[in-house]
Amino acid sequence: MPTNLLRRHLLAVGLAAPLWPLQAGAQAKTQARGRPVLQFPRDLGSHPEFSIEWWYLTGHLRSGSGKREFGFQLTFFRSRVPATQGMSSAFAAKQLIFAHAAVTDVAGKKLWHDQRIAREGFEVAQASEKDTAITLRDWSLQREATQYRASAAGSGFSFQLALRETQPLLLQGDQGLSRKGPDEKQASYYYSLPQLQATGTLAIEGREMTVQGTAWLDHEWSQALLHPQAVGWDWIGMNLLDGSALTAFRLRDQAGKALWEGGSFRHPAMGAAPQIFGRGEVLFQPVRSWTSPLTQASYPVEWTVRTPVDFYTVKAVIDNQELDSRISTGAVYWEGLSELFDSHGKLVGRGYLEMTGYASPLRL
Repeated sequence: MPTNLLRRHLLAVGLAAPLWPLQAGAQAKTQARGRPVLQFPRDLGSHPEFSIEWWYLTGHLRSGSGKREFGFQLTFFRSRVPATQGMSSAFAAKQLIFAHAAVTDVAGKKLWHDQRIAREGFEVAQASEKDTAITLRDWSLQREATQYRASAAGSGFSFQLALRETQPLLLQGDQGLSRKGPDEKQASYYYSLPQLQATGTLAIEGREMTVQGTAWLDHEWSQALLHPQAVGWDWIGMNLLDGSALTAFRLRDQAGKALWEGGSFRHPAMGAAPQIFGRGEVLFQPVRSWTSPLTQASYPVEWTVRTPVDFYTVKAVIDNQELDSRISTGAVYWEGLSELFDSHGKLVGRGYLEMTGYASPLRL
């Protein structure tokens, strides 16, 4: 697959991560437009008629002894390959499946990461349309009733986790339709599953340990996501210690100006209904930056994030959490475990910060 085609047809990491089917008998839509009608478990699965889609799993783990902390990430991307005239062979790729996995060793101040890519089919890569069930060689994410299972093994690390749902799905945007720009076609279908209870095993350089913690799952798909002037985004998905869930994001242009903002906040007492943030209600202000020795890209690794709920400070647990995925999705981005502090300086949560478009403009 030519590199330019890979770059054009995927990079999807995080904003992370929806479900909405169409009404029975309705014609399939190929744009994320109009209020969605959700149907489960169908919309937990793949939507191959859309250009891009991803399932984005992140979390914070502690070893059984409680002495070591880790962040982990497992993301599966699906990219639809446009039909090419004369290419009707059964062997022609129709869908590409990509995957990224990473572990942040907080004490060791090291990020371990790996990536996979394959065309769908031939028992190598599969993404079910019926439910969450994605496999790419030996990596997988599967839903079993109210629990997910995630497995990945890369260079120097591996993990096998069970992730139990503790809260209802969080529908982002307008009942699952999340605007990402001033044009209504710049939107995605987007839902989250915060406050997942994670248990399992994690290994670093062959040393295996039991772990437990809290995770977050995003599922998002779209036909046209980015504004023409957008070069990337900044996004946080935070599990608060009191059981709340915070999402905040902005899409920005080359000058660093926000083209669009959004997010949500849900307290356990709110049930399934989140407070949705509109345009102009979220402000990202960089506090401290780190320069990658690999790419020379400069990333803000500490932010002040203003929301209608509170002014928060987001701090990366370690600076170097840059992922180089140029051999799969064609992009370099920063994605890592971070801590969340409220306006009084109190630690109130942990989760993931994702920043794209700093090494080079992001192109989906």
